[in-house]
Amino acid sequence: MLYLAQVHKNEFLDQYQLRLLARQEADNVWAIIPEEAFILLGKGNIMNEKLLVLVELSPTGDIERLEEATDWVLHLVQAYLSTGITPDFLQQEAERAEQWRQSLTLQNQDLARRSLELEARREQIQALEESIKRDKNGYTRDDGGDT
Repeated sequence: MLYLAQVHKNEFLDQYQLRLLARQEADNVWAIIPEEAFILLGKGNIMNEKLLVLVELSPTGDIERLEEATDWVLHLVQAYLSTGITPDFLQQEAERAEQWRQSLTLQNQDLARRSLELEARREQIQALEESIKRDKNGYTRDDGGDT
């Protein structure tokens, strides 16, 4: 699993460790790690304090890959922050989409109601037409029978 981490020096053990900051859940989906979690790098690994790195951990917690996060962060800035898309903007767009969804739902319900009303009126008109035909046929029979 891929993590964003920060290099720290453990003075007590006299070696560097990684503090895990965030975990990749899926493509473009990351979760902040709220509790402090550390991975020791070992005595041979010397890195700059506070450096941000991407670290791939095996299911057992072993480091499989470790690289500086500079290019990754720059990609994030270019892809998400240089276009003016802010969390507020995304929230507003989500709210607009929800309002549209609700409006479309209301329109759909209104159309369904109107459709039912039209069908009921059509049935009333058909019943009225049949009643008129019956009355007309009955009236002409009565006329024909008198002469």
